[in-house]
Amino acid sequence: MNVDTKLFFVNGSVGKLECALDLPKREPVGIAILAHPHPLYGGAMSNKVVQMMARAFIGLDYLAVRMNFRGVGKSEGVHDFGNGETDDMAILLEYVRGKYPGLPIVLGGFSFGTYVQSRLQEKMVAEGRPPERMVFVSTTAGKWAVEKVPASTLLIHGELDNVVPLKDVFNWARPQDLSVVVVAGADHLFNHKLHHIRQIITAVFKH
Repeated sequence: MNVDTKLFFVNGSVGKLECALDLPKREPVGIAILAHPHPLYGGAMSNKVVQMMARAFIGLDYLAVRMNFRGVGKSEGVHDFGNGETDDMAILLEYVRGKYPGLPIVLGGFSFGTYVQSRLQEKMVAEGRPPERMVFVSTTAGKWAVEKVPASTLLIHGELDNVVPLKDVFNWARPQDLSVVVVAGADHLFNHKLHHIRQIITAVFKH
């Protein structure tokens, strides 16, 4: 966790869910809700990519909020293949909206988290309250049924991703006319390349 991370719980449909909040030093300009990789493969909100995403948004004066999916850390319940996880993220979304009303929402996800956030975005659009923007790192296109996303979505992918090949992301992005930012030499976990994630997010979101 980051040094000033505050842990809290929200009540999900199958029990308590462990969450984390990072506050910017100045008045927040928005809320970044971040989703972690697959729980059955060690994914948690403490994941280094998710933490780097949080740091990037904190530096841009966003609140950064994360959740441990069902069965991870102190979150109750068991893995639900993205279905219950999407519902839980919607509960977290409403919680932070209630605490910090009026702030625009950015949805961010890493790996399996991109699948969950693509589905949450659909819920938000159906409610008439779409997110301001989305940021996906290592989008699991071709592995999970990632939904279509807005043209403004920032997609960051590693050239040497051996979990989700770059060509699968291109095949998913091409019909949507989406751009993909490719980090040369980066694998799925962005080992030794984490700083690129922060640099890219900062460059795109900086006001």
